Amino acid sequence: MNFDLLLDSIKSTHLQLQDSAAKAVNKLLTVRNWLIGYYIVEYEQKGEDRARYGEKLLSKLDMALKELGLTDFSERRLREYRLFYQIYPQIRQSATAILSTSTIRQSLTAKLLPTENQILTIGQTVPDQFIPADLQVPPEKLISKLSYTQLTLLLSISDPLKRTFYEIETIKGNWSVRELKRQINSLYFERMGMSQDKEKLARLVKESVEAPARPSDYIKNIYTFEFLGLSQIGLVEESDLEQAMLDHLQGFLLEMGHGFCLEGRQKRILIGDEYFFVDLVFYHRILKCHVLVELKVEEFNHINAGQLNTYLNYFKAEVMRPDDNPPVGILLVTNKNDALVQYATAGMDNALFVSRYMVELPSKEQLENFIRKELEQF
Repeated sequence: MNFDLLLDSIKSTHLQLQDSAAKAVNKLLTVRNWLIGYYIVEYEQKGEDRARYGEKLLSKLDMALKELGLTDFSERRLREYRLFYQIYPQIRQSATAILSTSTIRQSLTAKLLPTENQILTIGQTVPDQFIPADLQVPPEKLISKLSYTQLTLLLSISDPLKRTFYEIETIKGNWSVRELKRQINSLYFERMGMSQDKEKLARLVKESVEAPARPSDYIKNIYTFEFLGLSQIGLVEESDLEQAMLDHLQGFLLEMGHGFCLEGRQKRILIGDEYFFVDLVFYHRILKCHVLVELKVEEFNHINAGQLNTYLNYFKAEVMRPDDNPPVGILLVTNKNDALVQYATAGMDNALFVSRYMVELPSKEQLENFIRKELEQF
């Protein structure tokens, strides 16, 4: 065996097993979420004490799971699992096959695992199929070819035929989550229906598709990170320069004193059905407000300013407590090695507070010097 053959053998083995591992994790995650939806529906229909909770079942379940240390099962997420089960009852076939394996059966407690009779009847508590079985994508294809993140995008489509269309196209084109979202937003289904030359439209769409999904796309998403208990910082891809500057910026602001308390780095927030990450989030104990820091290794533009303003509005509406002052945003950007510092202070009407803000936060000159010194290191 020559060196090139050795290299090729290691590379091909790695890629093949990486792909298999990613798909295996995705299948288990999808089945887990489907089963949770099944348990909820079964309880709502047949639970002996279901009347105790009624419409508040999911919120009660959310709180109870958090007390057990399971923090990733929010009320919104539980509602999503229930809908997932109701829209995709046919997945019961794949769930049955996976649950029947000895490894899975031994790893699940008898309390949570349905009996043999329950497994055989999973999905029969929901209404008849929305579309004929011969028009459905086989369930094994659904859970092996589509990531759970892609399936959640499809849940928002109420028309079953339209949903099936995007299932098929995503599998055929090996679309990423981003590409699927782009095609839905571009009304591909509707345009296909109106187009007289459907084959031509399909070719044009195929030519315009961005990078296809890779095995890492299955692993590198919010749901999978939560499922595996991994740090979500790995979800955010940054350049070495940006990463190094964030490392030092965190220490710089903490060393400034003046009341900075670090709350989170790459702080994840959910706006609608999309996740976003704020570079650094501090709580200022003197100003009694959150300080959001966004670092962009590029010159200032309105998109970055709008992004930070969106985060500020979110914190103001969802995070700020009654006795807090409005959040403050610091946007750090570079422009030919000169720092342009923009403060977003919308809503800070109290003159006294603004004055204290100017005193307690780092000055423009201090932040400019920080950016300048960091860039010199590279």
